[in-house]
Amino acid sequence: MSTKTYSLFCMGNPLLDMQVTNGEKLLEKYGLKANDAILAEEKHAPIYDEIVREHKVTYVAGGASQNTARGAAYILPPNSVVYTGCVGEDSLAEQLKAANKREGLDEVYLVKKGEKTGACAVVITAQQRSLVTTLRAAEKFEKSHLSSPEVAPLIESANFFYVEGYFLTHGLESVLEISQKASAASKTVVINLSAPFIPQFFGAQLQQVIPYTDIIIANETEAESWASATGHADPKNLAAVAKSLALLPKSNAARPRVVVITHGAEATTLVSAGDAENAKTYPVHSLSPSDIVDTNGAGDAFAGGFVGALVAGKSLDEAVEAGHKMGAMCIQQVGPQYRWPKVQIL
Repeated sequence: MSTKTYSLFCMGNPLLDMQVTNGEKLLEKYGLKANDAILAEEKHAPIYDEIVREHKVTYVAGGASQNTARGAAYILPPNSVVYTGCVGEDSLAEQLKAANKREGLDEVYLVKKGEKTGACAVVITAQQRSLVTTLRAAEKFEKSHLSSPEVAPLIESANFFYVEGYFLTHGLESVLEISQKASAASKTVVINLSAPFIPQFFGAQLQQVIPYTDIIIANETEAESWASATGHADPKNLAAVAKSLALLPKSNAARPRVVVITHGAEATTLVSAGDAENAKTYPVHSLSPSDIVDTNGAGDAFAGGFVGALVAGKSLDEAVEAGHKMGAMCIQQVGPQYRWPKVQIL
């Protein structure tokens, strides 16, 4: 049984990102959009071998929630953040563990023998990225892992919980298990919509989880997708969409829900249900185009900075600023990595 305690417990799909640049021909061949995130279909299956065979691949530890967990760990004291998800017993999982160790993140993986660790083909064109994910072991996660002697005490001791929207494609029961218990105990539950297809195709699952969430994070395309899927009158009005999300029914009504919508280099929008008529906007500190290396993982980095700051006791304004700093750090590197030695975020 674990004797450690953590402030932030994160859950998601652990993936090894396989990044390639100048991927225009791959987009055309596999029918991909330049700025999108999808689950691989049968027609996409050959892409993983092809990019290894015909391209120079950069391998980066990935998975949306794991990226965010590493970002939060970067700005918090040691032993503040722990992450769970399902991996195979293979070299990809060992690479993920090594990346976590570098950035101070502890993991309690469910390891499935005979399964392959999940992977994500990251096809970069200019400053756009197209993500094609094959979940493999990640979708084999079992709710029983949450009640195991290694994991149950960590959930009990944590005060903040973070989950990616991607996990709803297979792990609804696990998300509800954690979010319902946390909400009943007045702990903070954060969900990231993660990709436009989540509210579009997994809206029923999302609808079951939202009542137990205290904070919802999305980017502009994810917010618009949710708005369109739910018949919102003005899907492109981010303040109005954030207000609608904030005011959805909530099991723990004593804590107003907060919705944060990022918009790339444009201002971030924040709405609290406690003051829903007054959306706040936060300008993003612009970078020179020559400083931007790769936008993959920028949203996860923002979430890591934002949630990490809240765990550290900072205000919402300070949390957004921390998120912006982490996002800026991320896009000046290849993939969702964080500089070492540490720079001041909080």
